[in-house]
Amino acid sequence: MSEKDIEQMRSRFAREAMALMDRTGEEVTRTRLAAELKIARARLDAVFPEESDLLEAITAEWFAPKIAVMDEVMASGLPPRRKMYEFIARRFVLLRRNFEEDPATFRLYVEMGERYFEYAQSYIDLGDHYLCELIAEAQADGHLAGMDVDFARSVINQMVLCYIQPYLIAMIGERLSEDKLAHIVDAIFDGLDANDGGARGTSQFHGM
Repeated sequence: MSEKDIEQMRSRFAREAMALMDRTGEEVTRTRLAAELKIARARLDAVFPEESDLLEAITAEWFAPKIAVMDEVMASGLPPRRKMYEFIARRFVLLRRNFEEDPATFRLYVEMGERYFEYAQSYIDLGDHYLCELIAEAQADGHLAGMDVDFARSVINQMVLCYIQPYLIAMIGERLSEDKLAHIVDAIFDGLDANDGGARGTSQFHGM
């Protein structure tokens, strides 16, 4: 069996596992999946030698549409401000739709993401890499003046966290909107720079 064949089977079995999770609301094991598909466990083991391999494949399938959205935005010719908004907003809309279509399954994926965070880490890192590229484009356009790129990435992630963190979308999604996000992105481009605007003050908090 070629590597391409194995990858295709990984993707197909992972999608089957996700469909089973949608129906049952429970995490899927290789044993459960083999029984559901009425195939020999050995066939699944050949594709997923370890239980973690199935979990990793499910993670890849779950992130695939989000990665496609990011790739599309990054390849666009949009100006930096608009591109930043689209980079965040398109993922938010996709995640919100996932939640609205099936809240219980969405929360199941959130719980799995917390338990198996190491499988999601590379996708989160890719998002941060793209965000750094966007920051560099913004700086070339005269925004985020004087800011270290990694520091700016951290600050921006904190500012937009509730639009890209599935847990928060499930918790406060009804209070989030594309219009509010647009205001946040405008605030980033119009007010975020390396200067000290005076918020920190010169003294410690009272009682500290």
